[in-house]
Amino acid sequence: MVGAPSDMAVDTARGAARTDAPADAADGVLPGDVGAQAAAREVTAAASPPGPAGSPGSPGSPDNAPLSRELLLTALVVVLGSAMAGLDTTAVTVSLDRLSQDFGTPLTTVQWVATGYTLALAAVIPVTAWAIARFGTRRVYAASVGLFLAGSVLAGLAWSVESLIVFRVVQGLGGGMIMPTGMTILGRRAGERTPRVMAIVGIPMQLAPMSGPLLGGWLVDAASWRWIFYLNLPLGIAALVVAARVLGRDEPGPYQPLDRVGLVLLSPGLAALVYGLTTGAHRGDFTAPGAAVPAATGLLLVAAFVAHALNHDAPLIDLRLLRRRAVGAAAAALALFISAFFGVMLLAPLYFQTVRGESAAATGALLLPSGLGAMVTMPVGARLLGRFGPRNIVLTGLGLSAAGLTGFAAQIGAHPSYPGLCAALFVSGAGMGMTMMPTMSSAMSVLELSEVPVASTLLNIVQQVGAAAGTAFMSLVLSSALAERDPADAAGAFQHSYVWGVALLAAAFLPAALLSRAPLGRR
Repeated sequence: MVGAPSDMAVDTARGAARTDAPADAADGVLPGDVGAQAAAREVTAAASPPGPAGSPGSPGSPDNAPLSRELLLTALVVVLGSAMAGLDTTAVTVSLDRLSQDFGTPLTTVQWVATGYTLALAAVIPVTAWAIARFGTRRVYAASVGLFLAGSVLAGLAWSVESLIVFRVVQGLGGGMIMPTGMTILGRRAGERTPRVMAIVGIPMQLAPMSGPLLGGWLVDAASWRWIFYLNLPLGIAALVVAARVLGRDEPGPYQPLDRVGLVLLSPGLAALVYGLTTGAHRGDFTAPGAAVPAATGLLLVAAFVAHALNHDAPLIDLRLLRRRAVGAAAAALALFISAFFGVMLLAPLYFQTVRGESAAATGALLLPSGLGAMVTMPVGARLLGRFGPRNIVLTGLGLSAAGLTGFAAQIGAHPSYPGLCAALFVSGAGMGMTMMPTMSSAMSVLELSEVPVASTLLNIVQQVGAAAGTAFMSLVLSSALAERDPADAAGAFQHSYVWGVALLAAAFLPAALLSRAPLGRR
């Protein structure tokens, strides 16, 4: 759902910050992107006088100048689509037990309702950058939202678990392109204001998946699981209507032929890898053929793609971007953080339900502070990027997350204080808000316009694989710790698992320290 800035990259290649680029490029848009040109010209005019361009604290700086109406409406388009996908993903998770009952199908089969969506998501993300170059952002975004809506309607009308699984795959094929395309739209149009815009976008995007379990549980109890899918209709239709009015026509620019070899290697490779990791986590056994074979196959295919991409003139995803120091540093920091944070986030709901005996609804409420913490710090982190630079902000965010997770683990016991646990979750979520968005914002703000779709796609792949790998790793650690302990000491197994999670998160400090210290807008 972006490559990172580079201290070693050519300083004159700064995306929207360039002053020697053609007029359209200097405005932060591609030629032919009419709606974006109008918005970017207003942004540029507002950011110019007075004071040195980009000086933090000056009236014309990205920190203080007002965002244009067109830019805010563009952000709304991205929010509607991304929030729809995020809300649906978490809401469906809480309905699996009811689906098993209604269809009279074992839970192991119903799990494919979630797994099929995830695999389709992983398989379609790699082609996003090529599709944007070939068809334009407006068309790709409208097609992805439309396909997601079609899958939602069909899923709501599903007559069997098999048909529901197929329609969830359709949803995933659309949902996989929504986030990287949305980030590309924002990166092209926001220019040096990318951090502020992404912070605004991040708040509702964080709120949507956080609300999913509560809303999904209520719909399942009060109405039917089918309404979880019908709920997507107003959000998706609104996204399409606003996109048609705001985005304008964007003519496809020059594009390379589709890298078919790369597509054949990467899409099934990612799907197989994610499936193997997910299956191993569900079964608690990564050595079983059902988990080990697809995971190993996926790794081999991805490795083959890496070799292919590094020796191809126009690969599906140009991995040579990672050769820039900060591009590789941002990708590595994001991968380690997501693996650790989202892996550890698997532990908290399990702890509340298995050790403390809380219901699913109560567990969802207890986890709310984590999302609230992220919502509070996202706009703060965006503001501070123009003063202190991404390295300082991201390192602070990592420190907050590590402190919060350590505080949560230290309190785990027979009867810890719920306010204390919630406070620790709030701090860890606050750290996430100052880590993920600043890392991606710093990347988007320095990319050449032609690199934005590729980098956005690349970082979305990093997020998908990182989350799957982290969840699988923490699942393995927890299951091993539980097997070695008396059932009465389950809390000790969770504490042990948190230690591993914090250690993995601490590793993210190393690549994060390589990010640029220069404030955004002054590099």
